[in-house]
Amino acid sequence: MKKFKKIIGRKSFAFLQKYINNAAPTGYEYNGQKLWMDYLRPYADDFITDAYGTAVAVVNPGADFKVVIEAHADEISWYVNYITDDGLIYVIRNGGSDHMIAPSKKVHIHTDKGVVEGIFGWPAIHTRLHGKEECPKVENIFVDVGAKDKAEVEKLGVHVGSVITYPDEFFVLNKNRYVGRALDNRMGGFMIAETLRIIRENNIKLPFGLYVVNSVQEEIGLRGAQMITETIKPDMAIVTDVCHDTTTPMINKKKEGEIRLGNGPVISYAPAVHHKVRDLIIDTARANNIPFQRLASSRSTGTDTDAFAYSNGGVPSALISLPLRYMHTTVETVHKDDVENLIRLMAATLENIKPGISLSYFD
Repeated sequence: MKKFKKIIGRKSFAFLQKYINNAAPTGYEYNGQKLWMDYLRPYADDFITDAYGTAVAVVNPGADFKVVIEAHADEISWYVNYITDDGLIYVIRNGGSDHMIAPSKKVHIHTDKGVVEGIFGWPAIHTRLHGKEECPKVENIFVDVGAKDKAEVEKLGVHVGSVITYPDEFFVLNKNRYVGRALDNRMGGFMIAETLRIIRENNIKLPFGLYVVNSVQEEIGLRGAQMITETIKPDMAIVTDVCHDTTTPMINKKKEGEIRLGNGPVISYAPAVHHKVRDLIIDTARANNIPFQRLASSRSTGTDTDAFAYSNGGVPSALISLPLRYMHTTVETVHKDDVENLIRLMAATLENIKPGISLSYFD
């Protein structure tokens, strides 16, 4: 197998920054998908898109055996739910948005007239009852756009159903950690894109059809993966998502396991994870001296792996996760080495899939 040494060069890093900083909330992923497809045009033989915005870069279309590598494109956000007569905006979740981090955050409200800036307000410490302080909840956090009343809010183009995102941008921490919002899981979209790039730039000939899938709507129930797997009907799927680094305070390792940034990609054990696909990944990691960690999930992985595995009568699927700190905040953090090693592992695993591979437990 080829040794993929340098993974993320200047062009790749520029794409990563642009891709992470672009807003692509659940149900509104299309601008990010356009960036992703434009980046992959030199490397794909064809593209597939569906009605809800999932994007697929295809190599060797028409091949009998189909392999998917997949990530999801959407980020958590908020919806405008109610506008008060005084011009304040109450919200509901679009995905698993964390109410605890909202107070004092700047936001972008997306309207037909463009982006409207706002802030999550919060009562000053001086005005709160000491010892009886109310914690942030979805029911009491609110957005202020500087309007005097409801009519002025609506004049800005804001209405019930307008989607709200955080504008926080990507940066590098201490030269070795990537930080930003929506690393869950646009970092996955970046990694599968880089996997395709290095496969093509290294002239690796794959004896199967490769479908590089960037799914929508994972954050509200794996919906994009559920739809696209019915379209592709793959024979195998390798999904990448994020998992929790459990070495920061207030995380119980007895419950969450022990996963550490910088110790390598994470290979999952769960009912949806097919043993032969997982073993292929582990064997590939060992053969290429790629560090990896292990994670067990008791029922479901909670990722698009489940949607692929339980579709079309059963698709042998596995999950390679990227350790991440501070999930569903605006400072999600991953280690550069883990990103590069996951890309390296994904590419080497694809190179290791041979014609006639048996995925039956009974062979």
